[in-house]
Amino acid sequence: MAIRDWPEDTRPREKLLKQGAATLTDAELIAVFLRTGMVGKSAVDLGRELIECFGGLGGLCRANQAAACAAPGVGKAKYALLQAVMEMARRTLAEDMQAGDALASPSAVRDYLRLILRGKEYEVFCCVFLDAQNRVIAVEELFRGTLTQTSVYPREIIKRALAHNAAALILAHNHPSGVAEPSQADRTLTRRLADALALVDVRVLDHFIVAGASSLSFMESGQL
Repeated sequence: MAIRDWPEDTRPREKLLKQGAATLTDAELIAVFLRTGMVGKSAVDLGRELIECFGGLGGLCRANQAAACAAPGVGKAKYALLQAVMEMARRTLAEDMQAGDALASPSAVRDYLRLILRGKEYEVFCCVFLDAQNRVIAVEELFRGTLTQTSVYPREIIKRALAHNAAALILAHNHPSGVAEPSQADRTLTRRLADALALVDVRVLDHFIVAGASSLSFMESGQL
């Protein structure tokens, strides 16, 4: 049965408009995004298939172009729309993060870092540069590595901090393995960076590790 033949209060788009997007299931959200189904399948049916195919809503959102376009009901136009939506989410979180004191709203920083780092198949090391009032100056990806490690050079971080005239910074990297627990190498690196940056009067306020849906804060866990 086509969605247009469903009772009005069960149709995903009408349900969203009356009750809010949070009331929709993942499959219903995808159905609103797809707009139409295929012969013999409603948009909700396609949504369920895409969730199964990509292992969840996040898997679909992070899929590369080839994989997404090969999935039933997606194609290049829908893939382009999905990328636009994801970029809008990134920019919205960036605006929230830059709106005030980064320490006063740590959830905004965490959410932004999770969005840009989660799902990457290689390690990425980023820095969030802050001014004296802990307002965000810039966010930069400084180093890329492999599935299990990346090389981080304190000298390069110091150079970028001085170039931004930063008073403090927040470190962040991802664990593609999906385990957020810091390794001994992570702890050692954090101490080295904090000590090196202190020599030029730049404070390290936190170090986030993003791993899948979870994240860890060195400051909140008492490791910084």
